[in-house]
Amino acid sequence: MTAFSQVVERLGGDFPAGAFGRTYRIWRSVADFSSVLTWDDLNTVIGQGRLEPPRLRLHRDGELIPWQRYATAVTTRRNVVWQRIQPSRLHGQLHDGASLVLDAVDELHQPAERLAQALERVFRGRVQINVYASWTATEGFGTHWDDHDVIVVQLEGAKRWRLYGPTRINPLRRDTEAPEPPADEPIEEIALRAGDMLYLPRGWWHAVAATEGRSLHLTCGLQTTTGADLLGWLSDRLRTSVHSIRHCLAAVHLSPRHSAETISSCELWRRLHQTRATVSHYRRRGDPLPPRLRPWAHHQPIPPITNPQDLRL
Repeated sequence: MTAFSQVVERLGGDFPAGAFGRTYRIWRSVADFSSVLTWDDLNTVIGQGRLEPPRLRLHRDGELIPWQRYATAVTTRRNVVWQRIQPSRLHGQLHDGASLVLDAVDELHQPAERLAQALERVFRGRVQINVYASWTATEGFGTHWDDHDVIVVQLEGAKRWRLYGPTRINPLRRDTEAPEPPADEPIEEIALRAGDMLYLPRGWWHAVAATEGRSLHLTCGLQTTTGADLLGWLSDRLRTSVHSIRHCLAAVHLSPRHSAETISSCELWRRLHQTRATVSHYRRRGDPLPPRLRPWAHHQPIPPITNPQDLRL
């Protein structure tokens, strides 16, 4: 079996009902992940691409290191300014305890892309894979939480993970209030070694550091689609396709002409059913959803409505 199939196999069984979205899970010795990304692969990706901050960035002790400490601004003949990585400065920062992050390596390295595609078929949503590399035991990000679920694949070396659990249920990047930092000691402290895999739900506080020299791991971020995203998507679609949705509600109430132009509930429901039918078609084929349909990935079928009076705006 390939490393990709080994990962997918671990995400079956009782994982969807027993852990997904609820609690962390660890899998030991899943596979040899050297076919996905190695140190040499990372050097090649960095050396061949114009990877400027913030896509490639450094962190140390919970702080973002200013790009001027490891890159130089360059102006092209067309007056475009970009930041060129300076290898000697970069190596100096890494030697002093910085952790390197490279976003969306699945767009730059084909084996990582295949891993992302395998995960997208499992979770039926967008997956972005970031690389994390460190050479010392210094924590790069401090204690923090992510606004999306993650699958962590340890490629080389070892990382110590301190897990604290959530302090706010299902937090969002744009939220009414921020989660409170954890007040207690971690509920679990684990070490991931080469070949291990970890699942961590959205909102779980954690702190990470290398334990045995240099460490290389991938974090596969699962796109979070919420009910708020669905309502926003529907609102945007209605603004562009139904003129009456932009009418003033007072005018609708006062004017019979405007009232007659309000949205037919059956027409709205028909559009929703059409969208769900398209989503079901993609699911039956096992294909990832296109971007315009991804907000519908985790929603149940819409019940039919036959009476136009059942819904009024």
